[in-house]
Amino acid sequence: MPSSALTKTFSDPIQLIYAGGTFGSYGRPLAPLSAEVFLPTLKELLIAQDTAATLPKISWLENTLIKDSSQLTPHDFVHFYQLLLNAYSQGDRRFLLITGTDTLSYLGAFLAEAFAGSDICVVLTASMRPLLDSDMLHSYNIDAHSDAWSNLSDSLKLAAAGESGVKISFGGESWPAQTVQKIHSHDLMAFTGHSRAAYPANSYIKHLPDTRRQHWLDDQQETLATVKMRAEHASIHALYCLPNDVSVINNQLLALLLEPPCGIILLGFGAGNVPYSEALAETLELIHKKGHIVICASQCPFGGVSDSYAAGSWQYDHHVIAGGRLTISAIYARLLWLLLRYDSPARRKQRWINTVSKTGTTIKKR
Repeated sequence: MPSSALTKTFSDPIQLIYAGGTFGSYGRPLAPLSAEVFLPTLKELLIAQDTAATLPKISWLENTLIKDSSQLTPHDFVHFYQLLLNAYSQGDRRFLLITGTDTLSYLGAFLAEAFAGSDICVVLTASMRPLLDSDMLHSYNIDAHSDAWSNLSDSLKLAAAGESGVKISFGGESWPAQTVQKIHSHDLMAFTGHSRAAYPANSYIKHLPDTRRQHWLDDQQETLATVKMRAEHASIHALYCLPNDVSVINNQLLALLLEPPCGIILLGFGAGNVPYSEALAETLELIHKKGHIVICASQCPFGGVSDSYAAGSWQYDHHVIAGGRLTISAIYARLLWLLLRYDSPARRKQRWINTVSKTGTTIKKR
């Protein structure tokens, strides 16, 4: 592996990755254009639009995985992790990834977890409307009503600044990736987030010494094959509490006892309230013994969970871990990374607790 002393400077191009999504869709019905068609078109449009030379220089990182983001799987997430990791090991440090909006927050949060402790700069963006105007089917022109061009321009400028970390840029704003969630299905202001992020955002190093960067890279490369193998079978389940008899959620959990150790997101009411029964408490004990990790999240988009109400606090006595203020996307991403990166249920749970407790969001077992 090349020495990390070869890290490139800010005069070097930003590495742009095109991964499909609405941004590069075209025609009737809309479908993502192949990289062979879209990238040359985008290059020409960048030259034509950037007459004042205000945008940074770009290089194109070859990517073979182009699909609608709703089709992405853990294996695909690892593909982008490896793609970025390989380029980072060659000295590149600034990246822009264009993907789709459906799993934008999930992929961004996963990459934030995976690259924690490094000084990489990754910006993800997407669009609610295609860059190209499908009313003009015989020539490629920018759709004046699309948000794609402005999202691209903003993201390139953010990547050019080179601040360490993984961010999502959308609708004129940007946020640490693990704080972002989609809040509207078709409005151009479809995402929100916040800047008060703790781990993994606060784990990024502004100026990482060459020796430490090389140690970080060696550690990631050493476990890469295992991460890829585990991604083939990793699964995260989400169980949504509804005003049903408690036996419904209990039976859903019991069905997961047959699964290999996995991640489970328990979506409670309000601040994490979950209907109680002795049977459900016993099932949670069995789930723990099986090696599953259960995280309680709120169905509310904001506020997270707490142990203020007896209706929710009981579960934390049965090995459920509070998701704090983390979004569902961030909880999914952290669970997935723990499943891929660590070799035992005990280590995964210990890593979650040690990491989250530093942010002040852990609810202690009483």
